Amino acid sequence: MTTLEPRRLRANGLLLLASAIWGFAFVAQRVGAATMGSFSFNAVRFAMGALSLVPVVAWLDRRRGATAAQRRTAARAVIIPGLLTGTLLAVAVGLQQAALSYTTAGNAAFITGLYMVLVPVVAALRGHRSSVATVVGICAALLGLFLISVTDSFTINPGDLLVLASTFVWAAQILVIDHFSSQLSVLRYSIAQFLWCALLSGAVALVVEPDPFGGIPDTVVPLLYGGLVSVGVAYTLQVVAQRDALASHAALIMSAEAVFGALGGALFLGENMGARGYLGAALMVLGIGVAQVPVQSLPRSGAEADGALT
Repeated sequence: MTTLEPRRLRANGLLLLASAIWGFAFVAQRVGAATMGSFSFNAVRFAMGALSLVPVVAWLDRRRGATAAQRRTAARAVIIPGLLTGTLLAVAVGLQQAALSYTTAGNAAFITGLYMVLVPVVAALRGHRSSVATVVGICAALLGLFLISVTDSFTINPGDLLVLASTFVWAAQILVIDHFSSQLSVLRYSIAQFLWCALLSGAVALVVEPDPFGGIPDTVVPLLYGGLVSVGVAYTLQVVAQRDALASHAALIMSAEAVFGALGGALFLGENMGARGYLGAALMVLGIGVAQVPVQSLPRSGAEADGALT
């Protein structure tokens, strides 16, 4: 066994832990949606997530011996890219959070995972050749989506439609991150997009919600999990892990988020997807995995891009 193999095993373990945290976050988001407005909940949890990363950046700056001028330059550089990705993030999580008032945590987790398929599709539209494995994976994922979301009477849950719409925004956000992440301090980039997302979500909450931020006392646990654990801890785990993990392995491991989302829904919310739903879920996991094999996968969000993360 080479020296690199134990590091990769450790990295893969950290990525699996991050995927589990993100998957169970769908439970926290669904509980939050039931007691707080969607935009208020997102504003608070992303602000908490951003603030939780500030000490990490400060520690890394001290470790690297960064000067005050270097820190200011790095901070200024992420403002506009952070605004762009933060806007996309606010739209994506807003759609996702609103959807959780109408669909299950399991459905939301699996449908959200389609962004892993959409990225290679967009790459193909931009001129990159798609392999047979990619096409097969996409078809399997779409069949799985049909089994999960479309009923025998060919109707679809409006919540599932909202989550499906959010996957296109997630894909766009990933591509924008891919464009900027190699040029920036990635953790600062993550903080910037989280803060912009919090500000934009908070502004919308003040306009459209009847009692903005009014449910905070009753939503402390979901907020702590969704903000500090899901955003702060999990994204930081990914930063560490992606230094040693292969990109293809990282993409496949992160697709396990959907499985943990369904597990969390079953354990904590009593959700049951039924035989048809679980068959669809299996097809989606298979399709997402197969579609990622021939391509270099991109990370899930600004904090994820810090592997370069997220």
